[in-house]
Amino acid sequence: MDLYKSTAHELHDKLVNKEISSVELTKALYERIDAVEDQVKAYVTLDKENALAQAAKVDAMIAAGEKIAPLAGIPGAIKDNICTKGLLTTCSSKMLANVVPIYDAHVIKKLRAEETIFLGKTNMDEFAMGSTTESSYFQATHNPWNLDRVPGGSSGGSAAAIAAGEAIWTLGSDTGGSIRQPASFNGCVGIKPTYGRVSRYGCVAFASSLDQIGPITRDVTDAATVLNTICGKDEHDSTSLPVEVPDFTKALRQDVKGLRIGLPKEYYGEGLDPKVHAELKKAIAQYEAMGAEIVEISLPHTEYAVITYYIIAPAEASANLARYDGVRYGFRAANATSAPEMTTLSRTEGFGAEVKRRIMLGTYVLSSGYYDAYYKKAMQVRTLIRRDFDSAFEKCDVILAPTSPVVAYPIDGKMDPLSIYMLDVYTIPVNMAGLPGISVPCGFADGMPVGMQLIGKPLDEETVLRAAYTFEQANEYHKVLAPLGGNK
Repeated sequence: MDLYKSTAHELHDKLVNKEISSVELTKALYERIDAVEDQVKAYVTLDKENALAQAAKVDAMIAAGEKIAPLAGIPGAIKDNICTKGLLTTCSSKMLANVVPIYDAHVIKKLRAEETIFLGKTNMDEFAMGSTTESSYFQATHNPWNLDRVPGGSSGGSAAAIAAGEAIWTLGSDTGGSIRQPASFNGCVGIKPTYGRVSRYGCVAFASSLDQIGPITRDVTDAATVLNTICGKDEHDSTSLPVEVPDFTKALRQDVKGLRIGLPKEYYGEGLDPKVHAELKKAIAQYEAMGAEIVEISLPHTEYAVITYYIIAPAEASANLARYDGVRYGFRAANATSAPEMTTLSRTEGFGAEVKRRIMLGTYVLSSGYYDAYYKKAMQVRTLIRRDFDSAFEKCDVILAPTSPVVAYPIDGKMDPLSIYMLDVYTIPVNMAGLPGISVPCGFADGMPVGMQLIGKPLDEETVLRAAYTFEQANEYHKVLAPLGGNK
């Protein structure tokens, strides 16, 4: 039995029924990692000794007749910008290549409380700045569907680990699409919760008003299960919302009758690959056949979303990354003759090209004489984008859109940064408005997975999950594994 092909909810049942042990399962995952990791390069750090010790602990609990949580004994992996006490957290950057946190992120505490297992830390674009996982200081991650293509980013390692069978569940972070886009490229499910649903405490900050942690999984049920664990108010994060966390798995029912699904006309025009569009048309027709009502909506300020994002996000990154100065922790340049020179050299040598690009852009738009012209105006446009969604949701319950205008493209470094930025046009507005969004597999184009994005009202993850689950259960896309995942 290839345990690495199973979902978390299937494995939970097997553990409870004593058909398998957690140690057996964890060893199977590490065997899978040993077999394919040199091709995929999804991980930065592995933690085998602690993982097997935790697995043995869960097996002892089961043997003693204790009831276990849904994720107990299930091996997963954590994006390398989420702090794990005693385990390297590098943000895939030279700047933090030797940093071992002395505390756990809030989401890690909650997962540890459920007795889950961490296989290791996954590769990412440096400081989560990128859409390809090529800007990592350590290595470029490859897409398990085609090793010559990118896995997306910045949570590319987390998505590739799921697609390749190197983890049962993973965590990513999403600032402008960094969970949903790699989920789309790898044929996985990835959900960005409402801003504030999940504490950002212990997630190394990129853009604080946009960052949000969420799961990448093989199916919608697993995504809801992980959400149940990681959501909730945290006193360490003033932006986390003091709202009750529902049982998201109870939203998983096959029923979209009467559900109003909005199609934003701005998302289905120029720039959308016709082959991707064709798969989305099939999904839309399927929803209609299942009783959903399809309505056309408009999000008129979509064309300004990417431009606005690349003012706001770099500005916040410029402020957040100012702490990396070579003084307190992280990389410190050698041979500096003064403190200012040490900081300059440390930042010059410690940051990669994409991070430097965004720091410089952010510093520029915040500088004297330019703040009002750029940053202030961008914040005003952000408000307009949020109002667009408010108006749209008066006409519909959930919005259906592409996750990406294209499928995963070649790892060749030929695309210029601006062209890559523009590919986030359908995911960025969701972060700007703080809304929940999920990407689910909906077909294939050129042999690569196509992702469909469902966007919900604030704190309405339940409707998003119900719509996603209904579509998933009517299809087999989530059961098709990448070539490295077992298909021949």
